[in-house]
Amino acid sequence: MLSFDQVNCEELTPMMQQYVAEKKKRPDCLIFFRLGDFYELFFDDAVLAAKELELALTGRECGLGERAPMAGVPHHAADNYILRLVNRGYKVAIVEQVEDPQEAQGLVKREVVKVITPGTLTDQSAIDEQKYLFLASIIQKGVYYGLAVCDITSGIFETTEITYGATTPKLLDELSRFQPSEIICNQEFADSKACHNLLKQEKLTLSVQPDTDFNHDSITKFPMIDTTDYALWAAASAALLNYIESTQFTLPDDIKTIKPYHQDAFMILDQNARRNLELTETLRDRQRKGSLLWAIDRTKTSMGARLLRYWLEQPLLDINTIVRRQDAISTLLDNFILRQELIEQFTGIYDLERLSGRIALGQINARDLVSLISVLEKIKPIKEILNNFDDPYINSLNDQLHDLPDLMGLLKSSIVDEPPITIKEGNLIRTGFNPEIDNYRDATQNGKQWILDLETQERERTGIKSLKIGYNRVFGYYIDIRKTNLDAVPQEYIRRQTLTNSERYITEELKNMEDKILGAEQKLISLEYELFLEIRNKTVSYLAELKANADVLSQIDVLSGLAELAEKNNYCRPFLTQDLKIEISNGRHPVVEQTLDYGQFVPNDAYLDHIDHKVMILTGPQYVWQIHIYASSCFDCFISPNWKLCTCRFSKNRNC
Repeated sequence: MLSFDQVNCEELTPMMQQYVAEKKKRPDCLIFFRLGDFYELFFDDAVLAAKELELALTGRECGLGERAPMAGVPHHAADNYILRLVNRGYKVAIVEQVEDPQEAQGLVKREVVKVITPGTLTDQSAIDEQKYLFLASIIQKGVYYGLAVCDITSGIFETTEITYGATTPKLLDELSRFQPSEIICNQEFADSKACHNLLKQEKLTLSVQPDTDFNHDSITKFPMIDTTDYALWAAASAALLNYIESTQFTLPDDIKTIKPYHQDAFMILDQNARRNLELTETLRDRQRKGSLLWAIDRTKTSMGARLLRYWLEQPLLDINTIVRRQDAISTLLDNFILRQELIEQFTGIYDLERLSGRIALGQINARDLVSLISVLEKIKPIKEILNNFDDPYINSLNDQLHDLPDLMGLLKSSIVDEPPITIKEGNLIRTGFNPEIDNYRDATQNGKQWILDLETQERERTGIKSLKIGYNRVFGYYIDIRKTNLDAVPQEYIRRQTLTNSERYITEELKNMEDKILGAEQKLISLEYELFLEIRNKTVSYLAELKANADVLSQIDVLSGLAELAEKNNYCRPFLTQDLKIEISNGRHPVVEQTLDYGQFVPNDAYLDHIDHKVMILTGPQYVWQIHIYASSCFDCFISPNWKLCTCRFSKNRNC
C-alpha cells in the first residue's frame, strides 16, 4: 500500500501534487482535502483516518502504478469527524478551493484555510463551557523554564519564567493548574525526562517548534510582548503567538499587552496537593461531582463558572484583596431582593467571554450577533440593580460595565431575528436597513411571483393542465411538458432539453425574467455578505468594551453565587489576621456535608497556634476535612463554614 515516503511527486497527477504539497508544509497534520461534496484523505492519512473513524479505505488513481489509499467524509458531516480526531490528539488541516473554478486557468488553486488542534478548538459545542481551554508554550534552557499559556476562545494570556528553587517541580505545578490540552516546546524540553513523564501521566498533544520561534527576533516581531530584552517568558510567549498565527491565520485582537506574572503572588499548591484536595475534580474518578468546585458553584453563566474555577485554582495571598471580595459578598448577602433580581438577570445569559473571543478571531456569524444583542439588552437592567449597592468593589464593577446603545442599535436594526448559520447565502440583513438590498429583495420576490403567475397563465392559454415551470442550475428556468401533450405546445416555445417522459422549453419572455431574477438574487447575496462584514468590523471596534463587560459580568455572577451559597448553607465570614493562629468552631466540610443526608454531618472544632498547638494529627475522613479547611482558609477566605477565626498564612509559613 502506497505511503508518503514511497511517492515520486513528479509522477503524481496535478491534483495529487497539490495534496502532497500541503502535506509537506504541515507534516504533523491530517490533511482534509475538499473534492466536491467530500473531504478526502490520501496515503498514510487515509489509512490512519480509516482506522480511527471506522471509514471504508478505498483507492484513487494518482499517476503511479499503484492506486493511492483514500478515505473520505461528507463535507456537511466533517465537523463531527474532525472533532473525534482532535479529541484523540490529532491535528487537522482543512484544504479548500481558494478561487472560482470558472475563472481558474487549469487546476483550481487550493490552500489550507484552517488548522484545528486540541489547544485551538473554537467551536462552542466542542469545548467544555465551564473551564478554560489552554494551549501552553514551554522553553527550557538548562534548569530554567519559560511558560506561556493562552485560551484563544477568551483571550486569556498568561506567562512567567521559573528560574529559582526546584524549577522542574514548579513548572509541573503550574501545568497542573492550567491543565493544557496541547503543549508546544523547544527541542531541549521535548528531550527531557520531565517531558517524557508528563506525557505518560497526562493526555497531551506535544509539538516541537524550531528554535527560531523562541529567539529574540521572534520576540520583537510581536509588539504586545512588553520587553526589549531577551527573557524566557518572552520567548515562550513569542513561540505561542507564532503557533496561534500559523493555525488561525490571524492573531486574536483581544490579546493586548503581555507581561509576566510572578508565582509568589498566589498560593503555591503543588500538583499532589491539588489532586488530594479535590479542588476541581475527585481523586478517584476525576469527576466534577464531589469536588470543592461542585460544592460551592452557584453561578448562572458559563463565564462565571470558569472564573470561579480560575479563582479556586489560583488562591489569593493579599489580605486586602481577600477582604475586598468578602465585603462585596457580604453586601450581596445582606440585600436579598436585589440579589435575587440580579440572579434573575444572569439566568440564561449568553457566554459573552467566548463570543468576544470569536469576534477577536473574526469567526462570528449572524447568529452570534443575535446572541450579542440578547446580552447587551441585559446590561442596562443589571446596571440599574447594581446602582442600589453600597460597596466599593461592586461600584467599581458597575462603572466598568458598558451598555453600548450604539452597537445594540446597529445590530437590532441590521440583523434579522433568525439568520442562517452561513454568511454567504443571504437572508442576513433586515428589510429597511439598506435601500439597495430592499430593491434587490423586492425584485427577487416579485420575480418569483411572476414565475408562478406565468405558470398559471400558460396552463390556461395552452390547455395543458400538467404544465410546470421549474429551475435547475444547469438550464435555469424551463417549462416542462409531458410527451403526451406535445401536440399542444405553442410555436414560440424553444426546445431546451429532452427527457424520457417530457420535453423542456423556454421562451424569450421567460429567459429575460430569469436574467433579472438570478441577477437580483446574486447581487442580493453579495451585498448582504458585504454589509455583514462591515457590521462585523464595526462590532470588532467595540471589542475592548465587550471584553470588559464579560469580565465584569463574570465577577458579579461569581460574587452573587457565593452570597447565595452562604445564605442557603448558613456559612459565615472568617476573620483574617496576619498571625499564625487558626481557630475554627463547628467547622463543616462543604463537600461531605452535601453528600450526606440532612443532619448526619457532625461539625468539628480545630485550634492551632505557633506556641502550644503547632501540630494536629488527624486520621481517616477527618484528615481530608482538615485539608479542605486549610485550603479554604487560605485560597481566598471568601466563604467559610462557621469559622470564628482564620489566620493560617501559607505565604509566611511554608511548613503549615
